[in-house]
Amino acid sequence: MTYPTLVSVLGLAGCVAAVAADSELTVRAFKKIQVSDQFWAEGANFGDFNKDGVMDVVSGPYWWEGPDFKKRHEYSPATQTFRLKVGPMTEAQIPGFEGGLGKNNAYSKNFFAFTYDVNADGWTDILILGFPGEDSWWFENPKGGQGHWARHTIIDVTDNESPMFVDINGDGKPDLVCNSGGYFGYATINAQDPSARWTWHKISPKGSWQRFTHGLGVGDVNGDGRMDILDMDGWWEQPASLAGDPEWKRHPVAFAPGSGSSQMHVYDVNGDGRNDVITALAAHGYGLAWYEQLEERDDTGGPRFRQHVIMNKEANENNYGVHFSQLHAVDLIDMDGDGLKDIVTGKRFWAHGPTGDAEPNAPAVLYWFKLVRGGSDGVDFVPFQIDDNSGIGTQVVAGDINSDGLPDIVVGNKKGVFVHLQEKKTMSAENWEKARPKRAR
Repeated sequence: MTYPTLVSVLGLAGCVAAVAADSELTVRAFKKIQVSDQFWAEGANFGDFNKDGVMDVVSGPYWWEGPDFKKRHEYSPATQTFRLKVGPMTEAQIPGFEGGLGKNNAYSKNFFAFTYDVNADGWTDILILGFPGEDSWWFENPKGGQGHWARHTIIDVTDNESPMFVDINGDGKPDLVCNSGGYFGYATINAQDPSARWTWHKISPKGSWQRFTHGLGVGDVNGDGRMDILDMDGWWEQPASLAGDPEWKRHPVAFAPGSGSSQMHVYDVNGDGRNDVITALAAHGYGLAWYEQLEERDDTGGPRFRQHVIMNKEANENNYGVHFSQLHAVDLIDMDGDGLKDIVTGKRFWAHGPTGDAEPNAPAVLYWFKLVRGGSDGVDFVPFQIDDNSGIGTQVVAGDINSDGLPDIVVGNKKGVFVHLQEKKTMSAENWEKARPKRAR
């Protein structure tokens, strides 16, 4: 089903007052497509699985053909069925998952979906990270063939609730970055036999990290051209050589101590030439912040950081009075084409059921926060609501799904599977003035 709604507009930072009231402005809106109203997974992604030049969507054991996402294909068995109470009057069926939250809820056996041509045969494959602590797999595209896709194990234990699939060693191929068996590390594709288990490279000593550890990121923190790994308590510096899988240097930083965050991102927020860190403060609580990298060094030789809160538990902690909980997924992308990367996040719906976590039954919102440099604060993140009834899962993916040059968003969670297609629309200056986000402090 398609729900075209003007739910977000492009901030024009101080330009509106100079525009005549009867003029029109180009604004950003999102068309919401509910691909499925059933709970398949806590993540979703997109890729061209049938090589027709059009992006498709994958979540759980199914993929849907673009551009309308109506035709569904089962690439993996979906056999078990449980029931999830999603409201006071309705229930939705939940195929393919195991109970764990009580009789009215269930945990998913599918937390993350990634897409990539693993075996380099020209066809996009699907990677699935299941329940934390269990094995992860990739499904081999049958090149247009029918039936279930061949399943290959990536590694036997994939820990952490925010793993990443990104090129960390600079060989041009994405790697699976996660915890496994008490270590931080990454798994690389077996080039000689892509169907074989991937090679695990640990980068840390053994610690207390386990399946439900929260918070992980990848990025060049110190500007040496090499990708580092971040966690809620600091970052691991990649050495000049990875030969022999050496242990990476540890730099303690209290990014999200205690409960842990979700996906962490490295980006020069304020344009000073030093990379900063963007992170949620608690995946099941409140908080979104960016950590400014300072010139001064700490005892480990790494940079010190200063916290800047974007949003927290109370409305008055955000410049615009916006606040919501359970930021269990965060993406970073230039949403409006101004050359600066913006934050995409929202509220995870019923992470631990209808009575768990902070404000479990508050609206499942989805937002993008526009990065604006300059002004009295130096940096501002202007919030734009995309939707209030889809939210995020453990994953939120932003990218150009329909090839129109505008980033879109795909989500899979307990409310279903959603695609939010970004559009350009016109709005009168008068209406824009009424709709645009206003600073509350």
